[in-house]
Amino acid sequence: MGERGGCLCGAVSYELKSGAQPVHHALCHCTDCRRATGAPAVAWALFDRDDVSITGEAKAYRSSEHAERHFCADCGTSLFYTNPQIFPGQIDVQSATLDRPKSFALQGQIQTAERIGWMNQLNELPQFERYPG
Repeated sequence: MGERGGCLCGAVSYELKSGAQPVHHALCHCTDCRRATGAPAVAWALFDRDDVSITGEAKAYRSSEHAERHFCADCGTSLFYTNPQIFPGQIDVQSATLDRPKSFALQGQIQTAERIGWMNQLNELPQFERYPG
């Protein structure tokens, strides 16, 4: 059994083939990813499509001429990105939706030209293990 993940409500889940490794795993700072998720950056793990088994039906939104972003129609969790022009036969998985997201180390950051400026100072901010009282 491989790594598993899914949406917040459980309507869409996925499993990676045992031993499957991402072709690339990066934190994306692009405006499109931020707007699609409401997050300041999104971690994407690119896998061969044959290594990802999806249960349930994710809704697809064509976000550009060749790209689709896939999400749960019930709870809105953003899950996958496909673009046959750039990634033929592959699927990008939002790695934060894995049950064990630390299973795959990040390999880099992309689209840093669009990074929000305050993302550069995260380590300088106060940190709390839980919501501060």
